[in-house]
Formats: sequence, structure tokens, C-alpha cells
Amino acid sequence: MLKKISFLLSLVAVVLCTSCGSKMKGLSSEYFTVTPQILEVIGGEVPVTIDGKFPEKFFAKKAVLTVTPVLKWDGGELAAESMTFQGEKVQGNNRTISYKEGGNFTMKTKFDYVPEMAKSALYLQFTVAKGKKSYTLPEVKVADGCIATSELYRSTITKSNIAIGEDAFQRVIKQAKEANIMFLIQQTNLRNSELKSEQIEELKKSMKDVATDTKSKVIDNVEVAAYASPDGGMGLNVDVAGGREKNTAKFVEKQMKKAELKGNLDTDYTAEDWDGFQELVSKSNLADKDLILRVLSMYKEPEEREAQIKNISSVYKDLADEILPQLRRARITLNYQLIGRSDEEIQEQFKADAKQLSLEEILYSAILTDNVAEQKNIYATATKLFPNDYRGYNNLAAIAYNEGDYKAAADYLKKAVKADPTAAEVNVNLGYLALLEGDVAAAEAYMAKGSGAKVGDEALGNLYIAQGQYSRAASLLGNEATNSTALAQLLNKDYSLAKKTLAAVQSPDANTYYLTAILGARTDNASLIYDGLKNAIKLDPSMAAKAASDLEFAKYVADSSFLNIIK
Repeated sequence: MLKKISFLLSLVAVVLCTSCGSKMKGLSSEYFTVTPQILEVIGGEVPVTIDGKFPEKFFAKKAVLTVTPVLKWDGGELAAESMTFQGEKVQGNNRTISYKEGGNFTMKTKFDYVPEMAKSALYLQFTVAKGKKSYTLPEVKVADGCIATSELYRSTITKSNIAIGEDAFQRVIKQAKEANIMFLIQQTNLRNSELKSEQIEELKKSMKDVATDTKSKVIDNVEVAAYASPDGGMGLNVDVAGGREKNTAKFVEKQMKKAELKGNLDTDYTAEDWDGFQELVSKSNLADKDLILRVLSMYKEPEEREAQIKNISSVYKDLADEILPQLRRARITLNYQLIGRSDEEIQEQFKADAKQLSLEEILYSAILTDNVAEQKNIYATATKLFPNDYRGYNNLAAIAYNEGDYKAAADYLKKAVKADPTAAEVNVNLGYLALLEGDVAAAEAYMAKGSGAKVGDEALGNLYIAQGQYSRAASLLGNEATNSTALAQLLNKDYSLAKKTLAAVQSPDANTYYLTAILGARTDNASLIYDGLKNAIKLDPSMAAKAASDLEFAKYVADSSFLNIIK
């Protein structure tokens, strides 16, 4: 009897050992959970987390198992980084899995997205090594992919506000013509040598020009500001500065009358010009100028200042010779406005002879018309007459971009870069072209240089969508009712706001309606799905095929209403 029991135990041991040494069997999909259940593109990548389980008595004690995630699509596949496990009797550095108890594992990986992955599936492939032998287990499908809604930024940016190089045209430009009359110490009389100076002669000529050219020049006023240097008593300086004001005003009145210049004459005086004194000292090469400036900051009363400065005997003579004489003056200022051509005059002159216009007038004329052909002609003229300015080339690129001619846009931008590689508008637009190509890294580099452009925030918002930073994108794009704004809100799962934005888009296109359909799918709103797709396909029939393979609508592919729309 004991011999029989011993024989049976030996037989069981042989069977068990044979089991331990036999080939491992395949696993079913029930042992794996994938997050997300349907793969999704984020920032140009497809991230995935795989949670797996090795069941009890699965893992052979002397086996090494390599698990490789592989994303497959029609015509291609891409493998991610593998993970390797080992049995209990294997000497190695991989994670050991118990034969008796099994074990769990988690793999986090990602795939670089290509458009073909929009209709794909994720598989796990298994390779077993045991000694010198190896074999494969059946691969297991664990997920479908990919939802590529985030990649719609490449369509929505075609309607973005491309950066325009704006003109600096000003129809009204403030002008000021100045002349100074210098006085001797404590004197108020106007010397003939001063009245015949070059400054005064130029001022007289400007008065005559403003008086006669009333079409392009309009006077504001003439100012007289008289000063006394801050040496001597306050009472004396008041009389001196006031006398200089009075005598200079009489002279100016006479010159205005001669020139037949009609306008206000405003006069004033400063008894002790400490501000002028401080400015001249700070700009001078005086040896003790820092000491003088400290005195000015320490003492506010004029008499105390003057006394303290006079105590600096080493520098006072230099002040008396170099600084103080420059403060004994009266400044005459002719203030007037330079009036540029009217809109009609600019347009007429452009047609007659654009060479007679300034660059700013030419660029300004482009905003006076909505005719794109005329705008092209204007910007082309700007590039011919002013080839070293980037704005003509950049704005031609903007028109080409808006027309969908991206090659022409790129060619114009090359010329704009040659004219000014640092121009913010040029770099923003280069960033948009890079986004169209899916080159997010290049777009980021360009848009960093274009942050000063008026549309810089919108450009960065689109960049953030491409990078998968949906919250930042939605914040930057703000309340602008555009496809890009709605896409950012949709990806940020702010569905109520996305719905408002899509409804507010002024000129909805096929992308607007397609986004509306996606919003409907994500919020289980069938009417939004069907109405959105109907309108999208009406404007762009290719949307039917796109919707048929878009996993956003996976729940509805068997619905007859859905199928009727995408036929």
C-alpha cells in the first residue's frame, strides 16, 4: 500500500513539473484594461496606460516574457517600448512573476501620431524566451484608436487672424518750431545779434509757412517762456524774468503780424530756473557736479540752495562761466499741426503716381478698400518702391494665407524675413505655416519671436492647442467667437461655453458645423450631431468620409439617421 502511495506522489510531481516546463498559453483581452478606452491624440502624441494581470499558474518559472504595445493601422504599425518579466527560477534583473500567484503590472507609453492612426487598434504582442528557445504567444487587441479631434487645429487656424504689418500713417502730426533768445546777466533788452540769429530767422520763415499753407498746416498757438538764472535775489529775478517775458512777447507779436499769422500767444516766466540748472549740471563735465546735485536734493529753499552752492568755491566760477549764462533766455515755440492728405487724395494720388506717396500713405491706402485685388496691388507697389520694408511682403503673405495659397505665403514671408528677420508679424505668420505642417516645435520658436504682434495671444492659443495645453489655450483665446476658440473649449471639456462660441461664429464654415457635431456626440445631443453634420457635409462633402471613420461618432455608426447623413 505504501509503495502505491509513493508511486502516485511521484507521478503527480512529474505531471506538475511537466506543467511548469511546458509552453505558456496565450492571454485573452479580459486580463487588460486600457486608459483611455478609445485612444486620443494629445499634443501630437497618443498616450496610453495599460493595466495588465498575469493569472495564477500562467507564468512558467524558467520563462522570460516580453510584452510590446503595437499600434496598427491599414498599411502600417508602430511599436512602443517593451516591458520584460521573468519567472521565479530565472536569474535576471527583470520583474519576477510568481507562478502560483501571478501578478499585476502597469505600462505607460505613447506613440507619435500620424494621420493614418485615426483608424487603428492597439495590440499587445508577447515573446517568450526559455533557455535558448523562444516563441510568441497570440497577440491581443486591447483598444481602438484614435480620436484625433485635437488635430483639427490644423483646419481651424486657416481662419485665424493672420498678422498684418500695420501702417504708421498719421493724418495730423503735432509740430513744434523753437528758437531761443539769450540775455546778458540781469538784462531784459533784446539784442540785435540775438534777433538776427539763425534760429530766429528759421522761426520767422516757419510762421510765414504756417500762415500761407492753411491747407496742410494749422496753428495751435505760439508760446513764450522766459527764464532767469538762479543767482541773485528772488525779487530781482522776478523783475528780470518778467521783463524778458514782456519784451520777447512784444517781439513775437510783431513777427506774427508781419507773417499774417493768426493765433493765440501764451506767455509765462520762471524767476529762478532750478530745473534747467539741474539738467545742465547733470549733463556737464564739472568736477564737482555730484556734490552740486546733492546740494540740490538736500535743500529746497532757493536762497539756501544758492548759498550752499556759492560755498563750493572750487566750482562756482565754472558754474558762472558755463552753466548760468545758458539759463538767461526766452524760449519761443510755434506749435502747429501738419495735416496730411485725405483718404480721397491718397487714393487719387496712388492711381495717378504712387511714387509721390510716402510708404505709410501707401500702406494706409490698403485699408481704404475691401477689394482684395486692389489690396494686392497696393502691397505689391509698396514692395517695389520700398523693397527694404517687410510690411508689403508680409501683408501679401497674409492675403495668400487667407486664400489658402500657403506656398505663395511662404515665398512672400522669405522676402519679409530678408527685410526684417525680427519683425513680430512675420514670425507669427511663419509660426502659423509651421502649425499647418504639424511642426509644433518650429511653430513654438517662431511664435516666441512674434509675441509682440497684436494677434500674438491668438497665435499662442492655437499653439497651445497643438501642444495639448487646452486650459491655457482656452484662456488665451478668450471670448473671441472663432473655430479655434470653440476647439480649445471643447478639448478642455467646457461644453456649455463651446456651444455658445460655436453659435456666435459670424461666418460659420464646414469646420464650425463639424465641431458642433462633435459637441453633440460628447454631450449625447443627437440634434446637434445630425444638424452639424448635414451643414458640414453641405459645405464640404469630404466631411462625410471623415465622420464615417471618426471615433467621436462611434456610438452612432449603426444609427440609420447617422448613416443616411454620411452616405
